[in-house]
Formats: sequence, structure tokens, C-alpha cells
Amino acid sequence: MDDELEAIKARRMAELQQQYGAGGGGPSAEEQQERQRQQTDMKNSILSQVLDQSARTRLNTIAVAKPEKAKMVESMLVQMARTGQIQNKLGEDQLIGLLARVSEQTQNKTTVKFDRRRMRLDDSDED
Repeated sequence: MDDELEAIKARRMAELQQQYGAGGGGPSAEEQQERQRQQTDMKNSILSQVLDQSARTRLNTIAVAKPEKAKMVESMLVQMARTGQIQNKLGEDQLIGLLARVSEQTQNKTTVKFDRRRMRLDDSDED
């Protein structure tokens, strides 16, 4: 009787793991891939609605060179489209303006500090 009960429990546990994924209730890898594919399709659909062909081409070119910047601009465009800030299709000139604004916001200011005392370059005794 105990062996039958254990077998039933094991089968039920296997069914639950298969149903909810082996990760303890999280979505399976296939479901995650499907969800990501749907999000990508939705993003591409929105971008094709708000960008004309030349702007879309420029954004794709930027994505090759600087993928993180392109993702930022894409998410910004999707957000603007969802909130109704974009009424007409954006051309290449408007996209360039948007890219300039993003570049200004994300531009890193680099400074170099050179400590002569630590490097002992201005020590005149070593001449």
C-alpha cells in the first residue's frame, strides 16, 4: 500500500513540475522565449508605426554600432508612442535630434588627475 502511495505521489509531483516548470513555479524556458518574442514583435510593430523608412534604417545602423544606445532610443520611442507624444511618423531628422538629446544625457565626462607629487616628476633633486 505504501509503495502505491509513493508511486502516486511521485507521478503527481512529476506532473506538477512539468506543468509549472522545474524551477518551482516559474515559467518554463519555452514560455519565456515566447513572451520575449511577443515583446520584440510588439516593439517592432510600434517602431514601424512611428518611424519612416529612413529613420528606421538609421536606427538599425546605430543598433549595429552601439546596441545599448539603440535599445535606449527604441524604448524611449515606444514609451512616447504609448503616451501619445508622437502624432505623426518621425523622419530621419527628428530621429537625429532625439539621438542628440540622448547623447547629451548619457555623455560621460572624463577627467584625468595627474598628481606630480606621487609620481615625483617635479623633483629637481634627481637631475
